[in-house]
Amino acid sequence: MTTDYSTMMDPAMTEAMAGFMTIYYIVALALGIVSIIGMWKMFAKAGKPGWASIVPFYNYYCMFDIAWGNGWMFLLLLVPCVNYVFLIILAFKTASAFGKGVGFGFGLLFLSPIFYMILGFGDAEYIGPQ
Repeated sequence: MTTDYSTMMDPAMTEAMAGFMTIYYIVALALGIVSIIGMWKMFAKAGKPGWASIVPFYNYYCMFDIAWGNGWMFLLLLVPCVNYVFLIILAFKTASAFGKGVGFGFGLLFLSPIFYMILGFGDAEYIGPQ
């Protein structure tokens, strides 16, 4: 006895899911582009090459170099559970390296694409690791 799964799918539900997924991917792509643009300008302010924002792993090397002064600490992101702690600390250290406070660190932690744009295009200046 075989089951015909094509009769189990409601066409309206399939269309609704396809529409939802299309909107989801468009929003995700837009946030990714905004994040890359903001990181590009932020890297340029910190004296790093802007193109580093689009290279996997190297962008985290540059972020750790900006925030800590030692880029090789990004290898700690490969350690399970420790990586979450260091990503949280990275947001606050990055804010501190640009002369911003704890509130800005929370912004980088929760709304990073927007706050990268603020760092990149705003009046923040890179003062180095604190």
